[in-house]
Amino acid sequence: MSYQAYLDNIEKQTGKTPQQIIDEAHDRGFEADTKATEIIVWLKTDFGLGHGHAAAMANVIRKGPVISDKHVGSSGVHRDESTILRLDGIDRR
Repeated sequence: MSYQAYLDNIEKQTGKTPQQIIDEAHDRGFEADTKATEIIVWLKTDFGLGHGHAAAMANVIRKGPVISDKHVGSSGVHRDESTILRLDGIDRR
């Protein structure tokens, strides 16, 4: 599954765009220096996310929307279109 697909599934499950979740995280004081575990626990508890989806979202909360180009342009199941993740929601594409 691509990184973007993880975020899209999180949106489908929660009804919130990744950006809305990021904004809520920042309102709670979660930033780049917050331990990932703390954010993951919050995402699992408040949004019912599984560990993998919570970890992916925690990474975006802490590090922003830029990802490695490792899978960009590849043909595998982890293929992403870009190194910049879309955070504005599925309907905005």
